[in-house]
Amino acid sequence: MGTPVHEAIRAARLAAGLSLRELARRIDVSPATLSAIENGKTGVSVERLQILAHALETTAAQLLDPRSVPPARNHELQPSATGSWREFLPMAVDPVLSAAIEGFVETGYHGATMRSIATKAHMSVPGMYHHYRDKQDLLVRILDLTMDELHWRVRAARDEGASSIERVALIVEALALYHTHRRELAFIGASEMRSLEPANRARIAKSRNELQHMLDHEIASAIAAGALSTRHPRDAGRAISTMCTSLPQWFRIDGPSTPEQVAREYADFALDLLRRH
Repeated sequence: MGTPVHEAIRAARLAAGLSLRELARRIDVSPATLSAIENGKTGVSVERLQILAHALETTAAQLLDPRSVPPARNHELQPSATGSWREFLPMAVDPVLSAAIEGFVETGYHGATMRSIATKAHMSVPGMYHHYRDKQDLLVRILDLTMDELHWRVRAARDEGASSIERVALIVEALALYHTHRRELAFIGASEMRSLEPANRARIAKSRNELQHMLDHEIASAIAAGALSTRHPRDAGRAISTMCTSLPQWFRIDGPSTPEQVAREYADFALDLLRRH
């Protein structure tokens, strides 16, 4: 059982709306280490307590006095498997991450600097380093947000399908909805993979491949069921994915078509490409 300070750390993390993984990333420890801290299995030095307080935007004194930890607050949206996969609410991200998204879209990863991002976030450069180690850290966080949300939305969409061909259409609809509603995040995801360091690129690429394999599996199942007849399922599957990931390049929210209209059309395009019966 944890001591009051260990319990206060966990309470403060929940109050800040942070996952175990996110706080561990911010203080540069493994999620297992942070879990041990919260559960009282690992001691907390004064130095580590101060680092935790910085990451949680509180003070060490407040963590030492559990009565001062505020109750958990409701965020506008955390990308998690809640709600309808067709519903897109504004995302609640911190000012630094919001500024980084804006900067990467405007000038690209290599054109943006920590100083320019700090200016957009109305923060000092040293202040930014309390939250993110460097520009690469910001890009990784953005792509993790993107992939986490894509995975739960695509899986939720697929699970609504009663047949393999219906699941193909729902997966495509979910992909198209994401790439129109979350255009800025999707644009960065499509254009900045090359800017990731090798280990980060391999991890994100693996996550992207899992989504592609999900679509490929349902296409293969629909062909086996006689609902589709393409002779080139692998090529068709990649063409469909590319069709969706290219949406941020031309789609505009104030254009003639809504995200929902585009998503339905893309689902039809995909089934036509796959030669539905």
